[in-house]
Amino acid sequence: MAVAASAGPVRVNAGEVSSGSVHGIPRQGSAPSGLCTASLDPDLVIQHANLEFSRQFGASSAEVCGLDFRELVHPSVKTSLMRQFARLLEGKRQLFDTHVVAVRPEEGAFVGSLTAAAVSDDAPQVSAVLIFMRSSEGNEDAGVLPARKKLLSDIDARILEGIAAGLSTIHLASRLYLSRQGVEYHVTGLLRKLRVPNRAALVSRAYSMGVLNVGTWPPKVVEDFVK
Repeated sequence: MAVAASAGPVRVNAGEVSSGSVHGIPRQGSAPSGLCTASLDPDLVIQHANLEFSRQFGASSAEVCGLDFRELVHPSVKTSLMRQFARLLEGKRQLFDTHVVAVRPEEGAFVGSLTAAAVSDDAPQVSAVLIFMRSSEGNEDAGVLPARKKLLSDIDARILEGIAAGLSTIHLASRLYLSRQGVEYHVTGLLRKLRVPNRAALVSRAYSMGVLNVGTWPPKVVEDFVK
């Protein structure tokens, strides 16, 4: 078995994946407490998951297996995370570490770090992806909104995007065919809704709640939150 790298696969024994560390990846067979581990096929469908992974996402191991991992990823980070998985599956990198926000079946979200590594069985193609997730200490839920919660009207979403892009009230009014007073009215409503004192805090709060997509420019509100 080999772990895929941009310079070609690195050969390792099959047992190293389950019982030892491979290029800095935690042991899957003896995962530390609180570490979620899972094996995905090249289509990112979960094939195996440990008990902690199943516990975090409110299902038995049998119920978790067969789920598309993309369905667990919060919309705010999905685009950037899938881009990294694509590079992994294309053999352009061996592994990656990133911030992750995942959606639980009930209210709340899993917020933490994710490490993913591509694995190949004596072949150039990736045969599996190992993922390791650990929640950030004290940051579970962290004010992240579930994707199904409709928070903003369409005009509120466009104004939030414009503020995040650095547009002034005058530019927003011209772009959205509103008066300056109309823009300020909606901005005031957004400040109250997200419970922040000013525009800078509004943008920061929107990103932290998962309302704005991570890794996209110009800024874009996740459509799931638009009424």
